[in-house]
Amino acid sequence: MARIAVVDDEAGIRETLTYALKKEGHQVLCFRNGEDAWNGFCEKPADLMILDIMMPRMDGLELCRRIRSRNESLPLLFLSSRDEEFDRILGLEIGGDDYLCKPFSIRELITRVKVLLRRTSPVRTTVSEDILRQGELHLDDSRYEALWKGKLLPLTISEYRILRDLCHMPGVVRSREQLMQAAFPQDSYVSDRSVDSHIKRLRRKISAADSSFEGIETVYGLGYRFRES
Repeated sequence: MARIAVVDDEAGIRETLTYALKKEGHQVLCFRNGEDAWNGFCEKPADLMILDIMMPRMDGLELCRRIRSRNESLPLLFLSSRDEEFDRILGLEIGGDDYLCKPFSIRELITRVKVLLRRTSPVRTTVSEDILRQGELHLDDSRYEALWKGKLLPLTISEYRILRDLCHMPGVVRSREQLMQAAFPQDSYVSDRSVDSHIKRLRRKISAADSSFEGIETVYGLGYRFRES
């Protein structure tokens, strides 16, 4: 069971998420604005926070900045309207881990919460037999886990899906639109412009495990591809 903070000024969303998360066995803390959530964080941080972007008395972006000044590892999942593309990209750049566009699937949100919480769990020492192998990279679809040279990479579900899409066809160029469709299969509102932020984070996380990593290539004007091993 995890303590999950839901920060949104829409009462309907708070109620829906509270019901769904409690059904999964989690404890839920609700806040209607960023200022109350910040005060709650300072008193006792949750295990994961779900943040709306547009809120009164401190928006989600400012709340994210403040949290990251105190805690760099707390999982943060943004919720945003479909017309807030710039804010979603900025949210990833300043430390958000993932995002979903409203309206969203509760099932998809629960899946993303599970993946984010798994990052803070003890590292597994084994992987299942049903995995995709691409050189030093092993991708385990049953757990949404990626290992580079045996080291677990702290990927979000969006980053994992993009990496898997690239690795599934090494050497083949994947457009930004294709990669976004892979990352958000149930979300028709996501713009392909945010894929660059995801790729940047993927490279940084894999490079942290292996500074010589250069496996994700940019094909200017077209998209990205995973270098064939």
